[in-house]
Amino acid sequence: MGLIVQKFGGSSVANAERVMNVARIVTETYHSGNDVVVVVSAQGDTTDDLIAKAAEINPKASKREMDMLLTAGEQMSISLLAMAIESLGYPVISLLGWQAGFNTNSAYGMARIKSIKTDRLRAELDKRNIVVVAGFQGLNKYDDLTTLGRGGSDTSAVAIASALHADRCQIFTDVEGVYTADPRKVPGARKLKEITYDEMLELATLGAQVLNNRSVEMAKKYNVEIEVLSSLKRVPGTIVKEVANVEKMLVRGVTKDTDVARISVVGVPDVPGIAFKLFAKLAAKGVNVDIILQSVGRDGTKDITFTVSEGNGPLAVELVKEVVDLPDEKIVCDTQVAKISVVGAGMETHPGTASKMFEALYEINVNIQMIATSEIKISVLIDEKDADRAVTAVHNKFLPEE
Repeated sequence: MGLIVQKFGGSSVANAERVMNVARIVTETYHSGNDVVVVVSAQGDTTDDLIAKAAEINPKASKREMDMLLTAGEQMSISLLAMAIESLGYPVISLLGWQAGFNTNSAYGMARIKSIKTDRLRAELDKRNIVVVAGFQGLNKYDDLTTLGRGGSDTSAVAIASALHADRCQIFTDVEGVYTADPRKVPGARKLKEITYDEMLELATLGAQVLNNRSVEMAKKYNVEIEVLSSLKRVPGTIVKEVANVEKMLVRGVTKDTDVARISVVGVPDVPGIAFKLFAKLAAKGVNVDIILQSVGRDGTKDITFTVSEGNGPLAVELVKEVVDLPDEKIVCDTQVAKISVVGAGMETHPGTASKMFEALYEINVNIQMIATSEIKISVLIDEKDADRAVTAVHNKFLPEE
């Protein structure tokens, strides 16, 4: 008996049948004697549909008004789920993010949680209500609605679990747990029983779409164990925590990220401070830079290549032009690229990991454009058209089918 926080994504509540399925999962947990807080995302493609509706009216709508619109998606899903739970004869109440006590900063569209006032949540739990909370949203100091960005419902669930000192935080998805690769693309992908916060954070950041990376950061910070499991199949999932025994499997996952743009700047003046000026300009505008490659200076110039998210590609080019005076053909943005990564704790102490990955790509004749390494990951940039077969080849090299 304890307090369980359960989060269900948009695909888990996409239609009436699935809403009733979620209602049964929730009520079974409650019937077992647990207090239950449920965090729900907008149904199916509702958020994308709302974005499309806004674009029909005003493609340049303010972020504040977009947040006002997008919070409607979760309001629909929590009320429908509450109605489903009611129909099964259980006590329930639905709460919007601000009603559940979520206070955020004022970064509309990508707000950060500042605090959660748990008074209302605790009061409803004391009444033995199942509490259904709208994920992805909160309220800022101006009493404006805010949203937490893509995947924000995961963060909402972990935040509630931390604030209420929940016994378990379950993230229900349309897959059965965390896999070593996308099981829909790589036949030999294996489900992991356990994975560390650091490994899961890298996988989430590098393209795995099972968990939002901000939710994993928060879970690690407040030591909230997460269980990732399927809302469609009643099978054990994957536990995300500080796992002691991580040496049995060196590589824990292989990921693909196609949300990448490569910016190449050719002929940059080879003078002190130019790299600082360039990347400080990007940072000031909120452009996150991933892999960076700089050539050895020759004839007073050098080349700098770096990667950003695809959506930030055009902005990055404009910012580069503000720093260096070069013709347009010297500043190139290529979006037809993909980042392939292998992730696993302890890679730094296992020689040959990188060469094994490079060998797998060589064997299928895939050219590597850029390389980045850390103690827990190795990432390479390749042509986007080669991405799927590259993931399969690398996965098979490290984790051959049994």
